[in-house]
Amino acid sequence: MEIRVISTEIIKPFSSTPEHLRSYKLSPMDQYSSDFYFPFVYFYSGASKNTAENSDHLKKSLSKTLTYYYPFAGRVKDDFSVCCDDYGASFIEAKVAGDMSEFIKQKDVELLEQLRPYDAEEMSTAEVNLAVQINYFDCGGVAVCVSFRHVIADASAAAYFVKNWAAVACGGNDIKDVIFDSTSIFPSQDGSGISKTNHRAIRTMSKETVTKWLVFDNSKVAALQEKIGGRPTRYETLLALMWGAMIDAKEEIDESNPTQFAAIIPVNLRKKMNPPLPEKCIGNAVTLGMTYWPEKEKGDYKKIVCRAREVMSMVDDYAKTGIKNGWMNCIRNEAVRDKKCTSTRLFTFSSMCRLPLYETDFGWGKPVWFSISERMNVDTFVPLDTSDGKGIEVMVGLSKEDMANLEQHPAILAYANNIKVK
Repeated sequence: MEIRVISTEIIKPFSSTPEHLRSYKLSPMDQYSSDFYFPFVYFYSGASKNTAENSDHLKKSLSKTLTYYYPFAGRVKDDFSVCCDDYGASFIEAKVAGDMSEFIKQKDVELLEQLRPYDAEEMSTAEVNLAVQINYFDCGGVAVCVSFRHVIADASAAAYFVKNWAAVACGGNDIKDVIFDSTSIFPSQDGSGISKTNHRAIRTMSKETVTKWLVFDNSKVAALQEKIGGRPTRYETLLALMWGAMIDAKEEIDESNPTQFAAIIPVNLRKKMNPPLPEKCIGNAVTLGMTYWPEKEKGDYKKIVCRAREVMSMVDDYAKTGIKNGWMNCIRNEAVRDKKCTSTRLFTFSSMCRLPLYETDFGWGKPVWFSISERMNVDTFVPLDTSDGKGIEVMVGLSKEDMANLEQHPAILAYANNIKVK
């Protein structure tokens, strides 16, 4: 499908940011976040075919929304702060030759990447903290892609921003508790020694990664939950299934270079803090739990769920009682680590379930599909709600060989809707 950019401009906040709010402090969780942009894309089938009218309405509502989210319209000044100078956000319009339903059906990550504002190298030199691309399909469908700079937003902050923008577009203006000074709890740290992952390096690695979507309907998830026992959450259930499949697919053990499998579990701290942080607040309010799997053991769903719960319990305890001891980026369950292993393979399970992604209505109805318009990093699993809110769609990033093994694992064949025996 041909995707052609037709206009680009900068949208500034509707009202100027007051002088006393011109500097937004970065917390350690912001400071340690990899400095790259992550793009959310929402697909709508009920938009008006008057593209000029749609764009004008979206620009005006974005401008009003940026008044409340003023750091998103600023620029990162240094490792400690954002200069909220009302520089603005990029707003790009594009035409897509083709039918949106066919586009969604293909689920081609290379096509999805073309819907985002800028490519990776362009974004690496961009000054904006937020960029939007409105993609108009020939059929009348619209894909709204919003790209966020990670140092000022995590997935939760991004999801609530787009939901609030959509609410403003529909005539609402009840935006509150979106700016919170996290440094009042987690003081900024000296950024001179901070090592951040370079976005360009991420993209180089990602080009060797296969990205696919695995779909699990509600009945299949419920059946697996019952099989595991102990009332696991949907996230715990999918983590056990995916990680268990990868553990089972390990090559024959190399005694001279044993490899430990580890799961990284990002945890949203907003509701876990005492008192809780505002649910909609911007920034990064996530810490990373980590657990290890014994190198010689096969995957066991119940044990994997227990490991995940141990880590999340540690995060809960830390969030409620441990903040006085300073911020901690990664909580490791050292008790289960095999000290004999010489290397570790890390799998990331970053859930976006329960975020209000399908509650985002610009006046065209709810999205027919939501995705991240970028290929996954290697060994990454991102569970998302399906559009009906009942099933789960997992974005998976693996090497070509590992993806082939995963797709033919007996448990994946038994529970995933869209995988067939080859």
